Amino acid sequence: MPTAAPTTDPGQDRGFRPAWLDRVPFLGEPPRLTRRQWSVLGLVSAASFFDQYDAGLFSLALKQIQMELSIPEQSVGTLSSLVALGSLPALLLTWAADRLGRRRLLMATVLAYTLLTGATAFSPSAAVFVALQFFAKMFITAEYALAVVVIGEELDDDARGWGIGALGALSACGHGLAFALFGLVELLPFGWRSLYLVGLAPLLMIAWLRRDMTETRHFARLAAARAQSQTTPHGMLAPLVSLVRQYPLRFAAVGSLYLLLGVSQHAAFFFAPKYLQEVHAFTPALVSLLGFFGGAVAVFANSLTGRWSDQLGRKRLALVFLTALPVVIVLFYNTWWGFLPVLWIGMLFFGMGSGVLLALFGIELFPTSYRSTAAGMRAGLGTIGAVLGLSLESALYAVLGSHWLAISLLACFALMGPAIVLLAFPETSGRSLDEISPERPG
Repeated sequence: MPTAAPTTDPGQDRGFRPAWLDRVPFLGEPPRLTRRQWSVLGLVSAASFFDQYDAGLFSLALKQIQMELSIPEQSVGTLSSLVALGSLPALLLTWAADRLGRRRLLMATVLAYTLLTGATAFSPSAAVFVALQFFAKMFITAEYALAVVVIGEELDDDARGWGIGALGALSACGHGLAFALFGLVELLPFGWRSLYLVGLAPLLMIAWLRRDMTETRHFARLAAARAQSQTTPHGMLAPLVSLVRQYPLRFAAVGSLYLLLGVSQHAAFFFAPKYLQEVHAFTPALVSLLGFFGGAVAVFANSLTGRWSDQLGRKRLALVFLTALPVVIVLFYNTWWGFLPVLWIGMLFFGMGSGVLLALFGIELFPTSYRSTAAGMRAGLGTIGAVLGLSLESALYAVLGSHWLAISLLACFALMGPAIVLLAFPETSGRSLDEISPERPG
């Protein structure tokens, strides 16, 4: 069994600060990281920045895409669901990362989602567009899942929360770029297609990743132990089998929480622009303005939550965030318009913060040998929950006659989340990954 990973890198300069850090003041005062750790954080965040840019384009340019590709109104929901389901086969890629290494699969996912995003710009039909975006979604989901694993395995035990929060904050800026460029969509020579061509930019990062990105210390040590004992993982499904067998309570708790949150909260964020315009007469410009300020809050939410989780503990903070989020959602959909900006910001703050905390638990509660597989499984269950949540919302709408009451009812199911955390999750902040989740035989 591999020994515990050191939490420091002796001999490396912990006084080093990368030049790009001064351009992202929302990260606050960072912990003292080594040059290697800063390099990993910068590389992985840059890759995730562009995958979040790509992920945000479809919903933003939906109207223009629908018009040019002659997509019927009644088909929009179905096609959107098909694209979203691309997250499910991402499990195959994260599973491969537990056998072949994080570095190799991370570079492969960046290359693949970049080429698929660029190819989307040349889509001649709706069918081709959906097929390209389905596979792009698969690689984008896998890339971000692997990025979280890489940061979790590389940073010190007392800085893991800050690192995952920083990754979330920096990658969220990709959505900001998508919003900014979308404002020029009517001026660009090829309209929405130009936005997808911008997604080719990460091709320039592949050589950078190949040169400077090294394998994580945790996986490198696991690979060395396998080589020394001349053993390899048994069977193609070994990581999945271990995930279920070795920590069954943790697997059930994490999986059910992701499924539950997908069911109860996805519809709330999906329908928010429609609710603001139909019920409270917000203009598209006002919705956009609210989205801009909310996006700024989301960036800070990621950074602050990660830092607070290192200082106050993951479990305590998760109980607060997972309780507050459904309460704020219900208030948002049942309130006077004057309170909407504050409640919208609250939804984003607690929603993004909850995502950071769940990502942390997700990488900390499982061993190195199947940590990436667990990340892919979580993404898949979250996607299933989101699709199921939209279906349940439609069914409840047929009974209640109101989208907003249906969403409020679904949000109440999320109140089971804090109970799951309280009963099944250990406190993980400040502890080494091998201490929290040692490898178990069998």
